[in-house]
This record gives sequence, structure tokens and C-alpha cells, in this order.
Amino acid sequence: MTFRGEVVAIHVATEAGAPMTELDVVEAIAGRGLAGDRYADASGTFSEKLSAGRQVTLIESEALDAIAAEQGIELAPGESRRNLTTRGVPLNHLVGREFTVGGVRMRGVGLCEPCGHLQRKLEIDQLVQTLAHRAGLKAEIVDGGAIRTGDAIEPAPGHQRADPGDPR
Repeated sequence: MTFRGEVVAIHVATEAGAPMTELDVVEAIAGRGLAGDRYADASGTFSEKLSAGRQVTLIESEALDAIAAEQGIELAPGESRRNLTTRGVPLNHLVGREFTVGGVRMRGVGLCEPCGHLQRKLEIDQLVQTLAHRAGLKAEIVDGGAIRTGDAIEPAPGHQRADPGDPR
């Protein structure tokens, strides 16, 4: 798989339900999450179910554009409650694969499907159905470092999925 996308926005929230704050740069901490984010500090809505996949979440700007065009639902990048908004990255295809965001190495763990919590918080009917299978990617941070708006996102060199049938 080849692609070269980019980070178009970075957002963190200090605790569950807190507004998302847009940043130009954030520190990605291996095995933990993004500095200052609710999941790195174990204070997110789903922290009791904390797994490697909740370290960082990503969403495609193309998905946000599509729901605006199809359903008239306008979501700014931070409103999706995802940490990184991307452009030119096939996020669904990164489940079980390693990729780099600038100098940070990540592994896609699973799709970040929309939930009733997000739909209730944003008070948008049908949001769960509208975003199904395109609400982003849950990932773990393998090697940390700084992530900046504009950083390239690419497949990690030499990484192949160990078992093509394994969705991890």
C-alpha cells in the first residue's frame, strides 16, 4: 500500500466532555497517548475501557466533507472528537498496519466507529449512521515524538501485516 497524506488539524481535550483544543504541535508519548489529552491522562469517557487503541484517534477530512455534502452535517475537525484530522490517508486500510506521522510511528488498531455519546453530545440525529465505517481510526503510538500540523503521513517502511486475516 502506498499513499502520502498529511495532518491538517490536531486536537486534544483535557478531560471527558471538555472542549477540544486545537494545537499546532503535540508530543506523542509511546504507549500512552498525546500529551495533554484525556486518554493519555486516563480521564476520557472510555478510559475504563482503555486499550492501546485509545492512545490516538484519527479521522479523514474527506469523510467530514462527504457527510457535509451528503447529509448537510457540517463538523469542524475538533467536533468529531478525534485527535488528528488527515487528508489523503486511507485510514480504514491502516487497521493492523504501521504508519508514520512525521517522525512518530503508529499502529492502526481498529476502526473508531461513532457512538451514541458523540451523537448526544453534538445533538445531531443520525450521526452514528452517517459516520458508520468512516469515523476514523484508533491507533497506538509505537515510537513517540512531536506531531505538527502539515506533517506527512505514510506507511511505515518495511511494515507488512503479519497475518492478512488478523484485523488488529
